[in-house]
Amino acid sequence: MSEAQKQAKGDPVDLIIEPRSRDLGGFEVRRILPYAKRRLVGPFIFLDEMGPADFPAGQGISVRPHPHIGLATVTYLFEGEIMHRDSLGYEQPIQPGAVNWMTAGKGIVHSERSPEAALAGPQRLHGMQSWIALPLAHEEAAPSFTHYPTADLPEIEAPGLWMRLIAGSAFGHCAPVRVFSEMFYLHAELDAGATLELPADYAERAVYVVSGAVEMAAGEMANGEAMGQSFAANTMAVFKAGAPVRLTAATASRVMLLGGAPVDGRRFIWWNFVASSQDRIEQAKADWKAGRFAMVPGDDEFIPLPED
Repeated sequence: MSEAQKQAKGDPVDLIIEPRSRDLGGFEVRRILPYAKRRLVGPFIFLDEMGPADFPAGQGISVRPHPHIGLATVTYLFEGEIMHRDSLGYEQPIQPGAVNWMTAGKGIVHSERSPEAALAGPQRLHGMQSWIALPLAHEEAAPSFTHYPTADLPEIEAPGLWMRLIAGSAFGHCAPVRVFSEMFYLHAELDAGATLELPADYAERAVYVVSGAVEMAAGEMANGEAMGQSFAANTMAVFKAGAPVRLTAATASRVMLLGGAPVDGRRFIWWNFVASSQDRIEQAKADWKAGRFAMVPGDDEFIPLPED
């Protein structure tokens, strides 16, 4: 069926994104956002799937201190553990199901490494890393960090379906995580045959299939037969505003649901910086190169500014 025919039948899918994979020395990362045809979904301006990766004893991840501006970061794990340290002096392990919400605002520096205890034996790491673009009113907010344990996050259950609300509001629940714009972010586990409807009251919505496969009924063809679409693992489907979306798990599946209100104006992204103006990006580049960012206490390492 052509795109024109699908549009005529009210296909709710706006775009399918196939992530780009990169091998970081035995550790695979799939870059989902930003994408050439879609820079953001709601306030989500960056989305990676990390792993799954298995490390032998003595090996793990070691992301040296690096800067951020104009965004909030959320690293959400399914398996493993990462130690977060930042220039505000916070030191907090990131563990499966918990949320460490770091607001960069006018500038923050942090590192992410495998904890010393984890390096003593083999370890497995798998999770999602996302950046949330801050609204104009909060772009230059004071940096902050807040940890939300797993027990504090709402869980939603239905036959064959379990969800955790990571941030924002959805399905009549609101996560305690302080957000700066209308958004939703959920981790969902579906048994084979279980169904799920995406929140309908957000302008921008997407589903990323971590594992398994989900199917969507997308209307009827001219002959009255059902026209459906299937989304395999490591695929993101971005949906049109207002279109009802009902997903059915073809097999046991893990998916991430995300979206929200569009950001208030254009955003530029370069390396670890997000801003509403290119001049602010250039200032951040100069500040990092000149050593004007506050550093992580007790950590003299850092990632140099990349060459343009």
